[in-house]
Amino acid sequence: MITRSEDYVEYCRELAKNLRDVQDLALRGKNKRAITRRIHEDIVNQVKLASGDDLVDIGCGDGTLLQMAQASGVASAIGFLATDEEVEVVRRLGFPVRQGFTDRLPIEDESASVVVCNSVLLIVPRERIPASLREIHRISKLQARIYLGEIPVAPGPAPEPQFDSARETLAYLYRRYGLRTWFGMLRRMIFWKLTGKPMVIRSGASISFYCEPHEFVAMAEAEGLELVRYWAHEYPAGRYNYLFRKSLAAAEREPVPESA
Repeated sequence: MITRSEDYVEYCRELAKNLRDVQDLALRGKNKRAITRRIHEDIVNQVKLASGDDLVDIGCGDGTLLQMAQASGVASAIGFLATDEEVEVVRRLGFPVRQGFTDRLPIEDESASVVVCNSVLLIVPRERIPASLREIHRISKLQARIYLGEIPVAPGPAPEPQFDSARETLAYLYRRYGLRTWFGMLRRMIFWKLTGKPMVIRSGASISFYCEPHEFVAMAEAEGLELVRYWAHEYPAGRYNYLFRKSLAAAEREPVPESA
C-alpha cells in the first residue's frame, strides 16, 4: 500500500538526496528561478541590507539571499536549513550553512543585525511558532531588522487522496496531472519495488501555520518583536510579509513563559 506523509523535514531530506537542480531547494516548484530572485531582491530592499550587516537567513533554500548578501559586502551571512542533506548541497556552492530548526538555532545570542525567515514559518506546526519567534528574538541584536515573510491567511489545498493500490494511484495522477507526473510516479514505484523501500509519497505543499495579520502581529509582539509594517505578498497571493525590529522597549520586556 502507498502511504502519504506530511512530514516536511523528511520531504526536504528526500528532495536534497534526489536533487537535479539546486534551485529546487527554494521549494517554489520547477522553473521558478526568476521569481525566487525577484522575491529576494525585494527582501534586500525591505531590510535595507548594507555592508557591515550580520545576516541570518533561516530557511535559506538554494542560497540566493546569501549570494546577494555576500555581493553587497556584509560583515557576515549564515543560513540555516532543516536537514544535513540540504546543508551539504548548499555548502558545495560555497555558502556558510548549518542545520537548524526555527525554534532551535545553533548560534549565539544577539548575532544578527538582519534576520530573514521567508516562506518558512508556514510549514512550522502552530504550537512551535511562539518558540520560533522567541528564538528569532534571542539571536537578534538590538535594533535588528527582522523580515518574516509569506505567512498565509488560510490553509493550503486539501491533501491528495490516498489509494489502496499502485494502479489506483497511477490512474488518479494521470487523470489529474497528465503523462509526465504519471511516468515520474511509475519510476518511483519501480525503484521502491526493486530496493524494497516503503512506498511513501511525501508532500511539499502542506501548510501547517496560517493566521490573519492582527493575530500574527500579536504573537510576535508577545515574544518581544516590534512591528514596523506589514503588506500583502505579491506571489503567491493570500500571504503577508512582516517587518519587525528588536527595539530597546521590546528587549526590556519580560519574556513570555512557556506553557507548562
